[in-house]
Amino acid sequence: MTYNGNDSFEPELYTLEDENGELTTFELWDTLEENGQVYYALTPVYDDPAERISGDAELVVLKLEDPTDESTLVTIEDDAEYERIGNIFLDRLAEYFDGDDEESEGEEGESDDDDFSGDTYEDEV
Repeated sequence: MTYNGNDSFEPELYTLEDENGELTTFELWDTLEENGQVYYALTPVYDDPAERISGDAELVVLKLEDPTDESTLVTIEDDAEYERIGNIFLDRLAEYFDGDDEESEGEEGESDDDDFSGDTYEDEV
């Protein structure tokens, strides 16, 4: 979210194009820099309030790529990197929303929160 100077905050929105050419608008929830790489956690924006309520709590995790001095958000291709970064974002969001993951832990103590998207989106930032 960005501060607009009027004692309120506005969401930071990005419209991204997927591999099928479809445009989707996302709200930026968090960014993370690790080992010189910047990652973005985004959620889809729904126009219809009913979709917000019934929609899956999808978290899309992308990384910032700068191949030609133009920033581009791309899919994380490495599965281990994707899982590691996605779980960091999920932990950070749980802390933000004052959740302690106790309710979502399975019998063996593993979290059931691995609900971030594997969809492919690329767009300039």
